Amino acid sequence: MRLEGRIAIVTGGGSGIGQAIAERFASEGAVIVLAGRRVERLESVSAGIAAAGGRARAVPMDVRLAADARRVVETAVNEFGRLDILINCAGILPLRVPLGDCPEEVWTAVIETNLTGVYHCCKAALPALCESRGNVVNIASVAGLKGVPGNAVYGISKAAVIQLTRSMAVDYASRGIRVNAVCPAVIETDLNRDMLAERRTRGTYDALLKRHPLGCFGEPADAVNAALFLASDEARWITGVALPVDGGVAAS
Repeated sequence: MRLEGRIAIVTGGGSGIGQAIAERFASEGAVIVLAGRRVERLESVSAGIAAAGGRARAVPMDVRLAADARRVVETAVNEFGRLDILINCAGILPLRVPLGDCPEEVWTAVIETNLTGVYHCCKAALPALCESRGNVVNIASVAGLKGVPGNAVYGISKAAVIQLTRSMAVDYASRGIRVNAVCPAVIETDLNRDMLAERRTRGTYDALLKRHPLGCFGEPADAVNAALFLASDEARWITGVALPVDGGVAAS
């Protein structure tokens, strides 16, 4: 029960890595505030956590809206008395193309969700996190650490999240707040399912797999274990880290 009594907001908590983090954190004793756009999914995950003996509250939000971010934080503080952990997991990857082929509307959507959304949530949560001496874990990507072919706008957004992580870590260390990032490579989630299926069709699946020196893609649990460590007291002296969880991609 490494998170017993902690109050955690998980954005993007209705599916994929966000759902897996919410469920694992709840099993470790945290009260979870699930935030995201798909209300039915949030409520389903919340019900599953409750059925397993945990506590969760579903709060619809769009991370692109500052008012929504403030409302989610207010809900956590008003209903549970405090906020200890913020997990920024909401993100999109709508189109994999080089920068020159990226439509302006796709650029805007990705940056607003993946970067500005993290900014909104962090800014809204900071007063409460300062009171609790809490911490933030941002779900970035190995694409933010190195160039990934045909993945420019997503990689740019995640590189910015990594820099946001480092800047916040330095600025708020004196307030007792830790800020870290997890940088996964290919994790087999809904976000990547269509891409992997397309690569199988085109015959490029094996080439992508070979970019991962450990010889396999990741599972949501791999990212969850890293996030749990960084959010727990076991990482009390770790801040400003962008931790690759990538099967060796960043090292290769």
